[in-house]
Amino acid sequence: MDGRPADETGRLEREIKVYDTLDALGIAFQRTDHEPALTMEDCLRIDAVLGITICKNLFLCNRQQTAFYLLMMPGSKVFKTRELSAQIHSARLSFGSPEQMERLLGTSPGSASIMGLIFDPEKKVTLLIDEDVTREPYIGCHPCINTSSLKIRTSDILERFLPYTGHVPQMVHLVGE
Repeated sequence: MDGRPADETGRLEREIKVYDTLDALGIAFQRTDHEPALTMEDCLRIDAVLGITICKNLFLCNRQQTAFYLLMMPGSKVFKTRELSAQIHSARLSFGSPEQMERLLGTSPGSASIMGLIFDPEKKVTLLIDEDVTREPYIGCHPCINTSSLKIRTSDILERFLPYTGHVPQMVHLVGE
C-alpha cells in the first residue's frame, strides 16, 4: 500500500506521471487500488482502507467557458453552486465538459484530482479549496485515475506540490446546507 505500484504494467501514462512527480518532489504517499470509484459512496470503502476521507473534486467552468475551476471539498458536504459563485464572483457555474477536463487536467470525469494540476502548466485552472480540507492532516485523492487512491500529507500538498505546479489555491468556505 505504500508508494507507487511495483508493477506498472497496464497503468496509464498519466498515473505514472503522478507517481514520478511525487517521487521527484520527495512526497511520501500511501496508495490503494480498487474498483472504479464513481461516487462518493464508492469512496467510503477506500476511506476505510486509507484511514482518511477522499476529497470531492469538481471540475467547473463559468457560463462563457472562459474560466475553469477545480474545487476540492470534503466528500460529506453538499455542493451548492450559488454558495460558491458568490465567493468567487462567477455567476452561472456549471460542470466543465469531459473534453475540457482532458485538455486542462489530463484526466476524465470520475477521476478529477488535484494531481491533474501537473497537466496544467499554463495555469488555466483555478484551484479552489474548501477551508475544511486544509484542517485535515491528510488529503485523499486519485492519481488521475479512479481505480487507485492516494493518501498524502496536506502540508506536502500545500507546501511542496502546489508550489511545484505554480497553482495558488483560493480558499473558500462552503457550508453545503
